[in-house]
Amino acid sequence: MEQRDAAVAAHWLPFPAGRELHEAAPMYYRGQYHFFYQYNPKGVVWNKIAWGHAVSPDLVHWRHLPVAMVPDQWYDINGVLTGSATMLPNGTVILLYTGNSDTFMQVQCLALPADPTDPLLRTWTKHPANPVIFPPPGIGDRDFRDPMAAWFDKSDNTWRTIIGSKDDHGHAGIALMYKTKDFIKYELIPNPVHRVEGTGMWECIDLYPVSGGSNSPEEVIYVMKASVNDEWHDYYALGRFHAEANRWTPMDPEADVGIGMRVDWGKFYASTSFYDPVKQRRVSWGFVGETDSPNTDIAKGWASLQGIPRKVVLDEKTGTNILQWPVEEIDTLRYNATNFSGITVESSSVITLPLRQVAQLDIEASFRLNASAIAALNEADVSYNCSTSGGATKRGALGPFGLLIHATNSGSEQLAVYFYVYKGLDGGLRTQFCHDESGSSRAKELLKRVVGSIVPVLHGEALSARVLVDHSIVESFVMGGRMTVTSRVYPMKAIHAAGRVCVFNNATGSAVTVEKLVVHEMASAPIQPYHDA
Repeated sequence: MEQRDAAVAAHWLPFPAGRELHEAAPMYYRGQYHFFYQYNPKGVVWNKIAWGHAVSPDLVHWRHLPVAMVPDQWYDINGVLTGSATMLPNGTVILLYTGNSDTFMQVQCLALPADPTDPLLRTWTKHPANPVIFPPPGIGDRDFRDPMAAWFDKSDNTWRTIIGSKDDHGHAGIALMYKTKDFIKYELIPNPVHRVEGTGMWECIDLYPVSGGSNSPEEVIYVMKASVNDEWHDYYALGRFHAEANRWTPMDPEADVGIGMRVDWGKFYASTSFYDPVKQRRVSWGFVGETDSPNTDIAKGWASLQGIPRKVVLDEKTGTNILQWPVEEIDTLRYNATNFSGITVESSSVITLPLRQVAQLDIEASFRLNASAIAALNEADVSYNCSTSGGATKRGALGPFGLLIHATNSGSEQLAVYFYVYKGLDGGLRTQFCHDESGSSRAKELLKRVVGSIVPVLHGEALSARVLVDHSIVESFVMGGRMTVTSRVYPMKAIHAAGRVCVFNNATGSAVTVEKLVVHEMASAPIQPYHDA
């Protein structure tokens, strides 16, 4: 990790100091992972965005490259917005991106490597045919963006891409599919691939398989993900994709895109995935914005960054959700592990962990409640909700319990990450996992919330979480990745030697056994500047 100031630091992924970051297009090419990102070379706020570019051999150690594209044509003069990278069978890489034109109409554009022999793809040429796609009839000029990576459809030998939009009839989010043979001339396929009423503008749409159909293509399960601009949250759903009918259908209509499962329940947006051909995995990345004020960002000289890259698979145990987990390369930063497993935390107790430092950590934790306390629970608690039930100070028989991150001895600052277990009307147990940011900083002008939701827990499973702490960013991966929560925290007191990590139990009716608690310190991975050899 690369430190920026006493209380706030960069994550393990790159961003240029003093600039706004927002993901645009990740890919793997000739031994390097490439990361193209929205970048403002002239300030820390979003304005006339260019595309920055960085490369890494392992998704951990990054090197800046020259800016890939700047807004210098009439069709992108107000910003080179989000897009994607596609590798063709002959090894050629093409970039599709949204241009914010001189009238702020959003149009789709094509760029090609200026030197195809350069393995670092340092320079790009915008195609003379740009723009290659204009908003179709019935679509707003400013509601047409973010072409996803193209794929080849053998049924008619065309390449397909999806672009996000909205339909004001019903305020529906929609996914529009186009096909092309040459990436210059495109045909809109009639009817949206999918739409959901009341969800508003969809951007950064993603569609990819997470299970193979052993008997037929119709059995393949696809993730459809959309960044819902009305809320600034990423949603996803599982479903089937019928290519010939140009239709994606959710497996559970009540958990459809924009109304069901979130990719992350915290500060996380505009995630984009790519297929890693080397390790044969789907990797997803998300944008982690600031929750302080623009004036604070200007003062510190930078704003926004990327979260940890996540491997995405189908949860074979539940069959109803994906699992997201930090890519295995992150583990190479671990050192100096301390094992606190086996401790018992009594009701109303807090145990401070003796650690050398608390700013860069990878924490593996699993908890169990007393079986007798669970059996004694009779009353249902159907009203509990992370966001509205009072945070970590709201006490119930079986929660909250978990970890305090960036905590002071007095408790004047702390981020609580915790489980809360209760009984539903049907007599079954429910488990919520939450981040309580409300006491995370004494600084003013911060957005501090309590975020989280219900997480699936199967019979006999311990309640587990992996918590990555990197200065101002805390990412929790819960129950093997069934749920993730990302927070930005800006402590004023709980920094350097004054910071603590604690285990706490505010449950009134049960002690908590910490079956596993291993805390790894994490090494820094400085981002290397570009040097032209």
